[in-house]
Amino acid sequence: MRKLENSELERKSIKDFKNSEKTPLIIVLDDIRSLHNIGSVFRTSDAFLIEKIYLCGITATPPNKEIHKTALGATETVDWEHHENVLEVISNLKKKNITTLAIEQVESATFLQDFQVEKNQKYALVFGNEVFGVSQEAVVLCDGCIEIPQLGTKHSLNISVSAGIVVWDLFQKLKHLNS
Repeated sequence: MRKLENSELERKSIKDFKNSEKTPLIIVLDDIRSLHNIGSVFRTSDAFLIEKIYLCGITATPPNKEIHKTALGATETVDWEHHENVLEVISNLKKKNITTLAIEQVESATFLQDFQVEKNQKYALVFGNEVFGVSQEAVVLCDGCIEIPQLGTKHSLNISVSAGIVVWDLFQKLKHLNS
């Protein structure tokens, strides 16, 4: 086994990324404090050809040196917008027939492994503040909630880890459904 060189990875150019068919997933980050978490979500979004990221509330925006440290250029590839009010973003996505899903621990949440994607459906995943999570108002407005099962003593995961887990799972399910 030999580790591949960067030149062997056949990475897309920014132009190729912009012109690629995107995974029908949108990320909504609401009141994310950590610039490193924001950058990490951009990098994950680039890896899985995510359509767009909405940065809401206090969530910082590019260009930003600290976001760039973890995004490593993904802020140049993944489309993004900033909005003050996450509730307006969720409402507007729903008007476009995009299924909105809060990633949160709530009553009657669907565990991630049990969530089934639908063919030709686009999904928006709402991730909340590192301490307070997705606001109750946003949870109520969303079409549903997905919970990542956790079996240890802690009851939460880092936002960038949660985003990576959920995006990977839904990417796999969407890929399988459309193959």
